[in-house]
Amino acid sequence: RRKAHQLPPVGRRLYTMTEVATAPRQIPIVCPGHTRPLAELQFCAVDDENEHRAFLVSACHDKLPMLRDGVSGDWIGTFAGHKGAVWCCRLDPSGYLAATASGDFSVKVWDAITGKELYHFPHKHIVKTLDFSPDSRRLATGGHEGLLRVFDLEAPEGEPTAIAQLPDKKITITKCGWLDESIVLAACSDGGIRFWEVGPGGDGSKLLRTLKVDAEVRDMELSLLSSGKRILTVAAGKNVNFFDLSGDYKMLHSHPMPIHFRDEGGASLHPEGQKFVAGGSDLWVRIFDFATGKQLECHKGHHGPLRCLRFSPDGKTFATGSEDGTIRLWKTDP
Repeated sequence: RRKAHQLPPVGRRLYTMTEVATAPRQIPIVCPGHTRPLAELQFCAVDDENEHRAFLVSACHDKLPMLRDGVSGDWIGTFAGHKGAVWCCRLDPSGYLAATASGDFSVKVWDAITGKELYHFPHKHIVKTLDFSPDSRRLATGGHEGLLRVFDLEAPEGEPTAIAQLPDKKITITKCGWLDESIVLAACSDGGIRFWEVGPGGDGSKLLRTLKVDAEVRDMELSLLSSGKRILTVAAGKNVNFFDLSGDYKMLHSHPMPIHFRDEGGASLHPEGQKFVAGGSDLWVRIFDFATGKQLECHKGHHGPLRCLRFSPDGKTFATGSEDGTIRLWKTDP
């Protein structure tokens, strides 16, 4: 049995304290409340004439997704009602709606202000991912059924559009996300990221293109950088991959990591596009240079492997969620 103070091996290599301690030590804000491993984190910035505020939602295996203040980490509310692990939790762009995907074969849509359940969408297997369209009118879901479903939230009683990812084989959809009002991405267990054009009102679907990585997609993030460039970040296998969605959809970088993403973990790109944070099969939170893949910082704080990570909308902080049941908020430049 490895002693607690020893660093875990990655592959055949052991990292020394000199290599790991590459940044001044910082003490993150610890956000307790969950009792099981975290599954996903998402920030949402609400900026209107009445308020400017950031929120953080967390999905967890304890069946109780939570809403927090995105700066302080203070608990705001819990969405109670699922009977299985919650794999994904998202706020819509306005911050008025929340949606959750669960191992109880269902998706729920909530009033994010009151916590009241608004809609219940049954599925036939575990639901791993979902995302609101930019106009909040539609909701895409995916999971172990291998079907990308698109629900019309303006007619929630209607049948959703259901899109099989392959005609002759069922593959798990691990992550999904809207590129714009009509195109939704489905990242799958076969390493494919499929771009589907979905017509309004369930009016057909069309496969536009497929990007490929060399392993099951564990995490996927769509980022609109301050420069106006749109970047897709994909964590899969032992690499973090970046695709340019503003031009020819080519892969910009594929950086090998000192960790793997076979069972957990992810990556998030800073809004300025110059560095990214990644974590997975060990306890360390690492920051890397976007262009070169060089490790810039390494922090320890969690007591279990990293499950999910996201930068805040302004890039000043980032959040990490772990198998240890805690969320930690870190300063980007302490």
